[in-house]
Amino acid sequence: MAAQIIDGIAFANQTKQDVAARAAALKAAGKPVHLTAILVGGDHGAELYAERQGDGCRALGIDYTLLKFPVSISQRELKNEIRRLNKDVGVTGIMMHLPLPDHLDTARLQYEIDVVKDVEGVNPANIGYVVYKHTLIAPCTALAAVELVKSTGVQLRGAEVVVVGASVIVGKPVALLLIEQEATVTLCHIATRDLMAHTRRADVVVVAVGKAGLITGDHLKEGAVVVDVGINRITLPDGTRKTVGDVDFESAKEKASWLTPVPGGVGPVTVAMLLRNSVRSAELLK
Repeated sequence: MAAQIIDGIAFANQTKQDVAARAAALKAAGKPVHLTAILVGGDHGAELYAERQGDGCRALGIDYTLLKFPVSISQRELKNEIRRLNKDVGVTGIMMHLPLPDHLDTARLQYEIDVVKDVEGVNPANIGYVVYKHTLIAPCTALAAVELVKSTGVQLRGAEVVVVGASVIVGKPVALLLIEQEATVTLCHIATRDLMAHTRRADVVVVAVGKAGLITGDHLKEGAVVVDVGINRITLPDGTRKTVGDVDFESAKEKASWLTPVPGGVGPVTVAMLLRNSVRSAELLK
């Protein structure tokens, strides 16, 4: 039997309804949600993306401000801007569009963002809270992957879970969030000797590597839940371009019980998680 498709778009829309209701309640209480985004340099495409993000926020009752800085801004200047936003009681959430210019230390600047206003969950302290099972704000993509796993109804407590990819912003936080659910988690990475030996015993597989078709149906246990975080642009034989994930969809759907598509899976939910985190930050600041 072919896998059931995990509809990320539908899940995201449902999440946005909840976000809108919570944002309205905060506004009625005199505590409106206000997300401020930082954009350094950036071409027209980056600015357009940021403005569309603003449209998405405002549609749900979230105030949005985009602060644009020249590419020449110094580390100290940007750090001071972040500290100013931290102190501004009218700002409930802060995010920083990436990538930053090479002369800026991204990790150090992310560390400057107030841990409660950190709507992307990128401050190392927020990762630390996950370790101690006291999650405040989790990284958006990692949170999206875990929420989609949970949406299938799979019993995570005691389940064998394999996370393929050990990045700081996706793989490792996913593993920590699933451990928080009392799953038994194996984190595979570039030095893993026999990837298939791990994935074939997994009840749940989450893949976040950035390599098209890395995981095939042969890698999977019958009935596994598979969440594909990868986004890859490939060129087909006829010269056209296509977006695919890290999982070979056609072969995986014959083994999995649930499977996310790419596009239409984790991507839209990541956006929804940013909006949900924005509301959570405001609630924590009440």
